[in-house]
Amino acid sequence: MAAYSKADLERRMAGAVEALKGDLGGLRTGRASISLLDPVTVEVYGAHMPLNQVATVSAPEPRMLSVQVWDKSNVGPADKAIRSAGLGLNPIVDGQTLRLPIPDLTEERRKELAKLAGQYAEKARIAVRNVRRDGMDSLKTDEKKGVLSEDERKRHETEVQKLTDATVADIDAAAAAKEKEILGK
Repeated sequence: MAAYSKADLERRMAGAVEALKGDLGGLRTGRASISLLDPVTVEVYGAHMPLNQVATVSAPEPRMLSVQVWDKSNVGPADKAIRSAGLGLNPIVDGQTLRLPIPDLTEERRKELAKLAGQYAEKARIAVRNVRRDGMDSLKTDEKKGVLSEDERKRHETEVQKLTDATVADIDAAAAAKEKEILGK
């Protein structure tokens, strides 16, 4: 039984790109987006839960987010979680609703966010290189078992490298687009 599976490598590399896009979507660019609050977890009922599991998040205005907390006792923990998430947002408590005005981004904050986008991209590149390594290792294992000839292994290694290069190019393009959006260029 062959250990190498091109479809599995493609799936795993595509997963790394999707994870990067999710991470980049959480970086704020001056516009209200409910994905800004995706990384926020609230400590309620003795457990850490994503904010969207204890409240409804909406963007009623281009520069305002609204968080409607379902249980009145969770308003304080939700407020605390948003403030401590490092997003630069300060909620205004209005009953069971938290209003989050999205402030203009300063040049310093834009540079920090662009740097963070670069870090997210590097994590994705590392994940893709790890998938490539796994694919190359399984090809070598298949060759040792006699499932593949040396020529087949080399041909598959070339395919894996082309797939890796294409995926890294996708990652670089997504990161560059987000950086351009953040810096407003």
